[in-house]
Amino acid sequence: MANTLIIVGGQFGDEGKGKIVDFLAEKADMIVRYSGGNNAGHTVVSGGETFKLHIIPSGIIRKNKVNIIGNGTVVNPDVLVDEMENLEKMGLTVNEKNLILSSAAHVISERHIMDDSSSASSKMIGTTGRGIGPCYCDKVVRTGTRIGDFVKGKSGTAVSLRPFVKDTYSIINDAIDAGKHVLFEGAQGTLLDVDHGTYPFVTSSNSIAGGALIGSGVGPTKIREVCGVFKAYSTRVGGGPFPTELGNESMTKEEDSVDMLRKELSAEGFERLLRKTVIKANEGDAYTQGRLLRMQGYEYGTTTSRPRRTGWFDGVAARYAARVNGMTCAAITKLDVLRNLDKIKICVAYLINGKQTGNFLLGAEELSKAVPVYEEMSGWKEDISKARKADDLPAAAKNYLGRLQQVIGVPIGIISVGAGREETIPLGNMLW
Repeated sequence: MANTLIIVGGQFGDEGKGKIVDFLAEKADMIVRYSGGNNAGHTVVSGGETFKLHIIPSGIIRKNKVNIIGNGTVVNPDVLVDEMENLEKMGLTVNEKNLILSSAAHVISERHIMDDSSSASSKMIGTTGRGIGPCYCDKVVRTGTRIGDFVKGKSGTAVSLRPFVKDTYSIINDAIDAGKHVLFEGAQGTLLDVDHGTYPFVTSSNSIAGGALIGSGVGPTKIREVCGVFKAYSTRVGGGPFPTELGNESMTKEEDSVDMLRKELSAEGFERLLRKTVIKANEGDAYTQGRLLRMQGYEYGTTTSRPRRTGWFDGVAARYAARVNGMTCAAITKLDVLRNLDKIKICVAYLINGKQTGNFLLGAEELSKAVPVYEEMSGWKEDISKARKADDLPAAAKNYLGRLQQVIGVPIGIISVGAGREETIPLGNMLW
């Protein structure tokens, strides 16, 4: 049975990796965050409480786990300290025994944030403005500051972080060699990888499984399993091509969030709006179908609160993600969000200039011209969040999952039917 497992996003990020990491962390001894910075948010719901994490690994929610922020990350020290303090206010213990920060991770400075906020390319792409890209730029041109040097300073933040900072590569490798269960937590998704994503509409680091090796100092022969996390539909934040998008980016930007609607409307008014949205979605209006997914899936960014663009499941992109990550299994999240739809679509190919292809396109310009070829399947009306085994799901949901497994090309090991830890269905081919 495997003792090393990489969790990677199979789409444009926001797939629910935090929840899957939290679920699998029950049997893990160590959780390693290997890339990105506080531009990536993971939400974990446990014991009725919602924890929003930005740079600290999701394993911090569980007791007696070692959580490592790896060398491949970029860290805003003030944000990290604030996140640590907020978690302690929520009753969690955060100390140098359960949280370790790599001395080789790079520091996000105020200048990086200012550069990110004023950059024309950042505005075009729709970055979070957290200084991530400029920090990685300094790292690559060898002018950056590493955490190990930062904590030699005398600032209050440096002093606070100093006990947490170590050379983490040896800690991780020693754990693996000792047979400990080590879980590598990805940030963002495959299609945002700086090399293998929809460039230039990507993040600034390698978010694919290969990035876990570089971002933690572990060799490829030590990795046993790679689990790709996919939503049962697709979402994207910011600019960039999105072949299966329902509606368009400008329409989504103008939309009020669910929280705003609930403030403006009474409970009865909100439910009435939701019913109208369901009716119009089932009449075939694409934008309304996307809006229904946003409303039912609460599709608003953990870090930015921006409404996410939504679309049908893109099987072409999913097969591509499975290949470049070497996935051995998949986790399907937010299956419950597809309720109330009479018909559900899966993209199985693209039309490019009238010719059909099953291959994903790396060029953003070419991908923006791709016309999805859909298969249509029956939907379901039931609330499936109470399902605790696959047999509890309606036939239409089981059929949909079966087709997703065929399209992705790897076995499905986990199904998520809600935000809570208990709303998770492990299948026979568990990872460890």
